[in-house]
Amino acid sequence: MHTFDAVILGAGAAGLLCAIEAGKRGRRVAVVERSQRLGRKILISGGGRCNFTNLHTRPENFLSANPHFCKSALARYTPADFIALVEKHRIPYHEKKLGQLFCDRSAQDIVTLLQAECAAAGVHIFAGTPVRDVSRDTTFRIRAADLDLAAPALVVATGGLSIPKIGATSFGYDLARQFGLALRDCRPGLVPLTLSDKDRRNFCDLAGVSADATASCGAGSFRDNLLITHRGLSGPAILQASSYWSPVGRAAAPLTIDLAPGRQWTAPLLDPHARRDPDAARAALRSILPQRLADRWLELHSPEDWTNRSLKRLEHDLHNWRITPAGTEGYGKAEVTVGGVDTDELSSKTMESRKVTGLFFIGEVVDVTGHLGGFNFQWAWASGYCAGQAV
Repeated sequence: MHTFDAVILGAGAAGLLCAIEAGKRGRRVAVVERSQRLGRKILISGGGRCNFTNLHTRPENFLSANPHFCKSALARYTPADFIALVEKHRIPYHEKKLGQLFCDRSAQDIVTLLQAECAAAGVHIFAGTPVRDVSRDTTFRIRAADLDLAAPALVVATGGLSIPKIGATSFGYDLARQFGLALRDCRPGLVPLTLSDKDRRNFCDLAGVSADATASCGAGSFRDNLLITHRGLSGPAILQASSYWSPVGRAAAPLTIDLAPGRQWTAPLLDPHARRDPDAARAALRSILPQRLADRWLELHSPEDWTNRSLKRLEHDLHNWRITPAGTEGYGKAEVTVGGVDTDELSSKTMESRKVTGLFFIGEVVDVTGHLGGFNFQWAWASGYCAGQAV
């Protein structure tokens, strides 16, 4: 039996940052990771360059049943704090757009940083060690195939259900249930959407076509690229809106897509001396949309006539394309999991369970989901920091 002050389950972004902070405080810390490789999700993120934070992180960039829960952690560990760590290790990075920070070289730089900081803090890491059983009497006991650990503090940083091919499982949620904590329903987030058979017939032969658009669903509205795929819609605008869409309940309402945000595509047709016919409409819309999408849109939205009233309707339709997804591409293509351990069960300052002393949940396993663009990493760093200061 190996005894520690804290055992952390999961060697991802949240778990490793938590281990570093606890180790720096003199705690004897063990990290248990089922995979042989640490930080597997870090390594594939940002196209392999890891969008490790966002300069403009605010509570409004996160989705949760309790929108106030993330405020304390985000205030205590800011993007500047992690940037200082990156610069300490002389990792070159750049801002891509909208505050998104990426490594110049590779996401491996971030994993190497975290490993180096763990080593400096005296953290013990047990990789390739799937946990078989967790129990608690006066202390937590963690049993793996050939390893028994005990500690008064247990931190669950096992991630969500997204990307099962790199090892995602429901283990963190199962532990929450085991210890009597409530969960918010989980669903794939930041995920491509699939379309009905009819909508696929109308649009999916245009796979590969992209356009600037605003996609809105519920409280979420995002302007970025939209991409038509063989099965539906993707691209950053759609991925963002997908976190607010659900196949059940009120959220199953259609997405509203503006294919010409901030632009009036029929303006040339409204000139008193302009031609008003299909050729003129096609030329006007091709100046706004990719040619194939413009032509298809007009095939599907031919006007009754060429009166101002009909042109107004044409204009309205392009800014208010209402489309009901058939579903999503699932956890296999999802970047995050929406839902998880109910934040009402946790302290917003420490991430500790309100019911079970010494039990902490951090990172994606918690019902806090960031927007696209480095926000989910910042939540991992911030929640990990808070738990690391408390164990």
